[in-house]
Amino acid sequence: MTDHGHELLFGGFLTPDAGHPEQVVARARLCEQAGLDLVTFQDHPYQPGFLDTWTLMSYLAAATSRIRLAGNVLNLPLRQPVVLARSVASLDLLSGGRVELGLGTGAFWDAIEANGGRRLTPGQSVDALDEAIRIIREVWAADRRGGVRVDGEHYRVVGAKRGPAPAHPVGIWVGAYKPRLLRLVGRTADGWLPSLAYLPNGPADLAGLNALVDEGAAAAGRDPAEVRRLLNVSGRFTGTGVGFLDGPPRQWVRELTDLVLEHGTSGFVLGTDDPASIQLFAQEVAPGVRELVAAERAGSTTPAAPLPPEPTGPAGDPTEPTGTAGPASGRRETVRAGGVAGLAVTPTPAPEVRHSDHRLWDESTRPVAPPAPAGHVYSPQAQAVGGHLVDVHDHLRRELGEIRDLLDQVRRGVVSAGDARGVLNRMTLRQNNWTLGAYCAAYCTLVTQHHGLEDDAIFPHLRRADPGLVPVIDRLEQEHVVIHEVVEGVDRALVALIGDPARLTGLQQAVDVLTDTLLSHLSYEERNIVEPLARYGFYPGQL
Repeated sequence: MTDHGHELLFGGFLTPDAGHPEQVVARARLCEQAGLDLVTFQDHPYQPGFLDTWTLMSYLAAATSRIRLAGNVLNLPLRQPVVLARSVASLDLLSGGRVELGLGTGAFWDAIEANGGRRLTPGQSVDALDEAIRIIREVWAADRRGGVRVDGEHYRVVGAKRGPAPAHPVGIWVGAYKPRLLRLVGRTADGWLPSLAYLPNGPADLAGLNALVDEGAAAAGRDPAEVRRLLNVSGRFTGTGVGFLDGPPRQWVRELTDLVLEHGTSGFVLGTDDPASIQLFAQEVAPGVRELVAAERAGSTTPAAPLPPEPTGPAGDPTEPTGTAGPASGRRETVRAGGVAGLAVTPTPAPEVRHSDHRLWDESTRPVAPPAPAGHVYSPQAQAVGGHLVDVHDHLRRELGEIRDLLDQVRRGVVSAGDARGVLNRMTLRQNNWTLGAYCAAYCTLVTQHHGLEDDAIFPHLRRADPGLVPVIDRLEQEHVVIHEVVEGVDRALVALIGDPARLTGLQQAVDVLTDTLLSHLSYEERNIVEPLARYGFYPGQL
């Protein structure tokens, strides 16, 4: 076992697409909302189709509140070390300690040279990185006396002032594959960040490459465990296992857990722009890996909340869909996994006091979902699935609160109607088209561009799983159309206010109708959908 005991990190690796900047921002926010620890971006400053990575990270530091940010990895030949050190420290201070420094030696030398960088040989690029790391650490050492002096072959610094120091010990993570660079990682870096797709033999290559990192650390008198091992991964979430990281979430959990325990990998960064995959990785894979690793580290063979049992078909073949075992045996298995009879998720009630007398539907005509089966046992995973809808709705409720606060600022002249409209347009409430429900609102920028979710969409899945839910789902979908128009009505009121500042009353009425309509709808959806989601999951075969 090579587990080095580091805290586990799970992150996203997003494309900084300059053609759709609003989607990049929305996906980064999704990574935070879904619970990931880190969001990262490739850095190719010579690529005009990409947003500048450092500018994007700076924008996102202000657009998020918890998630960490890193380049994956920053292109050192086009980023001067002293300036880079101060940029990282500054953003770390501004963001409250949420920046990590991923560094690379550079690869596309024609493009680098075309954009003003120096063409280096592979050996020279390793030496340049070594010098740059020394410079960056010296700049951050603001408590030392004297200026920074590094008389290197590639970087020469003659008395640069030190500081500022970052808000937290920023990790320097290096993307590396060749022996000399791997030894440098062990000697001077805080982490190793390769991409699994670049390893010819996949995970089988990790042992030998890790050994080179360890060799470099030992030569420098460091404990190899000081060097965090991270990994960029990619794959597919499918109903049955096809290959490595190509199968259901429980398969991903087992395979990533093995990488932690066998190779010391403690950070996994998923390369995808697909919102559904981000959500599955954050909400199912990450917690599962954490639980299994925590149990192993504690010396236990029984995790506090194990994975759902593997479905078994004839002759123990683990390929049949979930549910082939009989109800009684499945329930016993769930109870052993820590399940309980009764759903410990409380729907949020609609407010008793309404802001407007305007009603867009008759709430008394709403269908009600069939009752849950008596004595049904909900596993910890099922409880989490049921509760996740409430979490997503709470995000929308917070955005609604922001809209009402914006209205107050417009009324007081603190914010212009144009600026308020810009804020509204960036919100999940406005970006979603409401065709798949409020769940999708927090996880899709544009649902129509959401790969793979439509076939396994929540509502069609629930329709198939329980025909008794059909009237409820029909009603919810009808209300989604109404909500979409109500949100658009707020936007129209803002536009009208821009043309005529006296039309504040119309905006107030639009926001009041949105408040009453949305809160009523979210409460109705939770009362009728939370329990079925806990029983059937978000997609076929999830539970």
